[in-house]
Amino acid sequence: MTADLDLVRTLVVCLVMAVLAALLLLRAGVGLRWEPIIGIARAAAQLLVLALVLAFMITSVGWVLLWLGVMATVAVLTATRRIGASRETLLAVAGGVLLGGGATLAIAFASGTVALGPQYLLALGGITIGNAMSVATVTAKRLRESLAEHRHEVEGWLALGATPRQSAARFRAAASRLALIPHLDQVKTTGLVTLPGAFTGAVFAGASPLQAGLFQLVVLAGILLTGAICTVVVTGVLGAPTTLPAEPRD
Repeated sequence: MTADLDLVRTLVVCLVMAVLAALLLLRAGVGLRWEPIIGIARAAAQLLVLALVLAFMITSVGWVLLWLGVMATVAVLTATRRIGASRETLLAVAGGVLLGGGATLAIAFASGTVALGPQYLLALGGITIGNAMSVATVTAKRLRESLAEHRHEVEGWLALGATPRQSAARFRAAASRLALIPHLDQVKTTGLVTLPGAFTGAVFAGASPLQAGLFQLVVLAGILLTGAICTVVVTGVLGAPTTLPAEPRD
C-alpha cells in the first residue's frame, strides 16, 4: 500500500518541476516558451476531473465506453490541430485512432484473453488511444515535412509517369518507422529499462505479479497493433498528395 499523497504539496511540486523545465528549454532556445507549465496545469485539472468522473463511471462498462469516446474525440482533435487542421487530416487521424484502438480492444476482449470489465476496458482503451494519437501526430508531421523537403524528387517521379502514391512511397515508410521506433523500443526494453504503468498499477491494485505481467503483455501487443494500423491509415490517406505541402511550420 502506497502512502496517500497530499494534494496541495503534490500540485506545488509538479508546478515547480514544470517551471524548471520551461526555464531550461527557454534558456536553451528550444522555443516552447511556457508550454510545459500550461501542459502540467491542464493535466492537473483534467486528472482531478477524471478522478471525480471515474469514481462514478468505473462501475459500468457502458459509462467507460462513453468516456473512451470522449477520450478518442479529444485525441483526434488534438492531433489534427498539431498536424494542421484540414478535412483530410481529420479523416486520416480519426480513421487511424478509431481503427487501431478498435481492433486492439476487439481482439483482446472478444478472444476472452482479458475479461470485459470496466477497469480493464478503461486501462487498455486509454493506453491505446493515447499511443494512437502520438503515432498519428508523428507520422503525419514527418510525412508532410519530408514531402515538402523533397518536393523536387516527388515532382521528378510524377514527371516520369509515377502515380502520387508511388512517388511518395519511401517517405510514407520513413514516417511510419520514425513514429513506431519509440514504441518498439518501449516494448523491447520493458522490465529492463522501463517499469510500465499498467504492470505497476495492476500490482498496486492487488493482482499477482504474473497476472500483472500478462496484462502488461497484452497492453504492449495492443500498442504495437494500434500503432501499426494507425500509421498505415494515416500514410494511406495523406501519403498520395495531388498537391504537395508547403514548407512545414510549427
